[in-house]
Amino acid sequence: MTIEIKAPQFPESVADGSIATWYKQPGEAVKRDELIVDIETDKVVLEVVAPADGALIDIIKGEGDTVLSEEVIATFEKGAGTAAAPDAVAEPAAEPVAGAAVSPAARKLAEESGIDASTIAGSGKNGLVTKEDVVAAVSAKAAESVPEPASQAKAVVADTTPEGRMERRVPMTRMRTRIAERLLNATNETAMLTTFNEVNMQPVMELRNKYKDLFEKTHNGTRLGFMSFFVRAATEALKRYPAVNASIDGNDIVYHGYQDVGVAVSTEKGLVVPVLRDTDFMGLADIEAKIRGYGLKARDGKLTIDEMTGGTFTITNGGVFGSMMSTPILNPPQAAILGMHAIQERPMAVEGEVKILPMMYLALSYDHRLIDGKEAVQFLVAIKELLEDPARMLLDV
Repeated sequence: MTIEIKAPQFPESVADGSIATWYKQPGEAVKRDELIVDIETDKVVLEVVAPADGALIDIIKGEGDTVLSEEVIATFEKGAGTAAAPDAVAEPAAEPVAGAAVSPAARKLAEESGIDASTIAGSGKNGLVTKEDVVAAVSAKAAESVPEPASQAKAVVADTTPEGRMERRVPMTRMRTRIAERLLNATNETAMLTTFNEVNMQPVMELRNKYKDLFEKTHNGTRLGFMSFFVRAATEALKRYPAVNASIDGNDIVYHGYQDVGVAVSTEKGLVVPVLRDTDFMGLADIEAKIRGYGLKARDGKLTIDEMTGGTFTITNGGVFGSMMSTPILNPPQAAILGMHAIQERPMAVEGEVKILPMMYLALSYDHRLIDGKEAVQFLVAIKELLEDPARMLLDV
């Protein structure tokens, strides 16, 4: 039974995707729910798994090809094994090699390089010609075509070049390209301004040290961190200053009657911002558990588009990497973003005395078209006051 493997249904905010990596090649047997291919969109990497036990018959969309929502990308034979796969693979292969197939990526590279794929010995399963085989053949051909004098000159250049000065050029991923576009749009299309303040973290640190063990025991292993305090403080401040929680849509200002706070998470593939929904109704334990879950998902590339869509305000923490000061860039269409930084002990004047206190710089970048400087400063001061006296968050004062 032949089954069409299709790209997932993309949300309305995602126009298309591209094939990132094929983990299986034609002729290879796969088990049900085994990962076959990754499809990269502007926001996330989507995984496509095998619908049943069987074998991959043909790859229609090779690595790097653009795919639309629910477009057919491969064919799959349910119940088939590796023994039956070579015949099925040989049929769509335009240039078989001694009875073996040529992967779509290898065929495309061979055509672009002007090499006959049938002359390449495949190193893949059942003699499959892979992209690496073509790369090796291109390198060998280039070496053979270079005249002896040029070859000697090349060797001389290599000898005089200091070691460790190699360069590697790779194309941007779709996610990195999209991140770059959004950052440029934020700087070009908003009147972005940043205001700073500093907060004494000693009250929060003392409260955390006093109750962290009891907190973890009471909430089934959920650890008490600093981010939950900042999310709660930001939520209370957003309620007091609705303009910071608003966004611009054309010539309209949209005031949101809820607080959805995005928390920036750094991954190997780029910065992602999963969103905590309705933080006004979340306790510290709920926030910590949700952030930890998002962190694990981001590490494994399991975040969904819905989990990163929306948000009325963003918090980013450069302090985990040691940053002392930064000017975070807006996450449109949001009007503001809060930047946290590293906690450092510094001498501070307190009631006429010098004390050593754990201080953190806070940065609030905001869209000056929507938020006046007075509101931005008052908003940041509100966060400072709530963090320096955490009881105010519980008493709502």
